[in-house]
Amino acid sequence: MYRKSEQTQISASKFLLPFEGKLSCENRWVMMADLIPWQEFEDEYASLFSEEMGAPAKSFPMALGALIIKDKLGISDRETVEKIKDNPYLQYFMGMSSYINEAPFDAWMLVHFRERISANVVNKVNQMMVKKIQEATFEEADEKKKHKRF
Repeated sequence: MYRKSEQTQISASKFLLPFEGKLSCENRWVMMADLIPWQEFEDEYASLFSEEMGAPAKSFPMALGALIIKDKLGISDRETVEKIKDNPYLQYFMGMSSYINEAPFDAWMLVHFRERISANVVNKVNQMMVKKIQEATFEEADEKKKHKRF
């Protein structure tokens, strides 16, 4: 069963930490979370599940986020879960709203995530991220050109 969340990615400043700190908006995981169009791909993921039968599935941001973390860090499934447990930035990246000092899922769940999220979807997400980065770079270059003229 999949219950689609109406909640979008919260801002890094609203992520709750047990030690009353704040996440840095300059962190690579925070910046990457802002580049991913989570909602655009969630419908495809949700269509894989029954709306009434079965245990609730993990959210799309959690599933895709875990796969991206594993791939980007080049680590095993078990190590991925341990890193996620230890790191509030990784938990934020996966769409969680506050830090928990426990694993949000078992390592064997990554097998299911890989089965449900095709390489094609991951490639589409990567392409959209690259496109957003390029657009931001071009906008920044245009702004610099405007300021140099004056």
